[in-house]
Amino acid sequence: MAVETEVVKTSQTKEFETLLNEDFKRRDFKEGKIVKGTVSEIGKKYVFVDLQAKSEGAIPIEEFKFAKELDNLKIGSKIEIYLEKIESYKGEIIISREKARRMGSLKKMQNAFETQKEVEGIITNKVKGGFIVNIDSCLCFLPGSQVDTRPIKNMDHLMNVPQKFLCVKLDNVRGNIVVSRKAVLAKTRDKELESILSKIKEGDIVSAQVKSILDWGAFLDVMGADALLHVTDLSYSRVNKPSDLLSVGDTVKCKVIKLDPETKRISLGVKQLFPDPFENIEKRYEVGKIYDGVVSKVVDYGAFIKLVGKDGKIEEGLEGLCHQSTLSHIKKNIQPSKVLSSSQKVRVKILELDKAKRRISMSYKDTMENPWDTFIKNYPIGSVVKGKIKNIAEFGIFISIENSELTGLIHWKDISYNETEENLKKFKKNDQIKAKLLMVDREKETIRLGLRQLLEKDPFEFFLKKKNNEIITVTVREVLKNGIKVSVGNDKNLLLSIPKKHLSSDPASCRPEIFQVGNRIDCMIVDLEKEKRKVNLSIKELEIHNEKIAIKKYGKDGTSSGRVLGDILGKVFKSKKKEKK
Repeated sequence: MAVETEVVKTSQTKEFETLLNEDFKRRDFKEGKIVKGTVSEIGKKYVFVDLQAKSEGAIPIEEFKFAKELDNLKIGSKIEIYLEKIESYKGEIIISREKARRMGSLKKMQNAFETQKEVEGIITNKVKGGFIVNIDSCLCFLPGSQVDTRPIKNMDHLMNVPQKFLCVKLDNVRGNIVVSRKAVLAKTRDKELESILSKIKEGDIVSAQVKSILDWGAFLDVMGADALLHVTDLSYSRVNKPSDLLSVGDTVKCKVIKLDPETKRISLGVKQLFPDPFENIEKRYEVGKIYDGVVSKVVDYGAFIKLVGKDGKIEEGLEGLCHQSTLSHIKKNIQPSKVLSSSQKVRVKILELDKAKRRISMSYKDTMENPWDTFIKNYPIGSVVKGKIKNIAEFGIFISIENSELTGLIHWKDISYNETEENLKKFKKNDQIKAKLLMVDREKETIRLGLRQLLEKDPFEFFLKKKNNEIITVTVREVLKNGIKVSVGNDKNLLLSIPKKHLSSDPASCRPEIFQVGNRIDCMIVDLEKEKRKVNLSIKELEIHNEKIAIKKYGKDGTSSGRVLGDILGKVFKSKKKEKK
């Protein structure tokens, strides 16, 4: 049987209980919160803190080294600490100064983010994409793009130096904090710019110092503010690179051409200090007329020409382009450097004046007579021209015509009437040669020359007085598988082919092998085209022609009586034998 005992509370016990409860309430110890404690001892490895608990807490001395906190720490100092556990398994209280500082910093950063207040921190080390900033033991991320208003190559002078930052992003859940140094600098710069912009206005002439030079312009310092001088505002003349006219450190007199209070940007110009050369240009220069000029620059696609005024001085800013197509009458894609050179004095014809686009188009070739017109004037068709062999191709010879920039072609068929490509082997490059002018095509810009027309008699002249169906005597020069080649008389330069099918009216006799070289045979002209120098011969057609004549002469009514050509020809041969007797 269990015996129940009852604790009898005396007045003394009740008093002690009340005091204990009040003490616990006063202490308000809760794990996971920041509490205040008193430094009781500072050792070599630990700092002991009294929390008025049953035991003192020990904090590693490394947690007090931030911002030289240890130098100001002494026994009796009140500090904030983070209570992790009131009692561990060993009965010890677990506290942390680092975590307390971090939580306090996080609250400060939260407040700084909401109020957009600047905070002080130190850039400790570099990471991928940016840097780590320690702000009162709170580690924040500084993106590379937020370091400065301009890209910085060397960051050494900014490392481990107290600086101002602005919190631009805060994630309490993940504990991610993003800060910006650029935003702080921008605020300062904006205030300075506002003060500077209030002192200048558009149209003012100011002195500025060159700070940096880029490919497209230069940044200048105007009363402490950055201003842009674009390459197009340097000069009315063509400028390839700003570095051709400017150097870092130079003091340049400029005109304020644009002032934007919203963006706080200042645009400067140098050329605006001088009169615009395109003003009233139409009164000084006319399209279609020729003027003096000086080559300022030669490029791959042409040459830039500066115009020279009536006073003989170069007009700065009045620069036009002679495209490579306007440099030569002969060569369309000629390399400009082979025609013109820098500083060369030239005559040019103005093709186009575009005042709105500030563009002048010029022509160099139009100031000179066209070589084609000169050649046609001096050399009528049939003239004899001299020249040097420029090149030998598979299809002919190219001749550089003497006293001319033009080139003529002698086709391999025009070398000799004995048409063979072997004739090309007789010639060498740079050989001097004479030829007859056969044709000039002004539109296609081609010249046709001939050697055979100058040096040899034309064998085709034999056929100029001939007609179709005329009978001629030819000589067999070559026997082929598909026919024979013949010449007219003793002239071997004009070889004509008689195909196998035209060798005889009898299919059985259409055999080239029955002929021998040197045989003289009769044949008929069946197709003569004098303009095309074309002629076809046929033995077959001659035999058919002779048969028709024989039938007509000796075979009257022969077909109706059953007589054949053999009977008619036999009778003819017999009558001729009797006549001989």
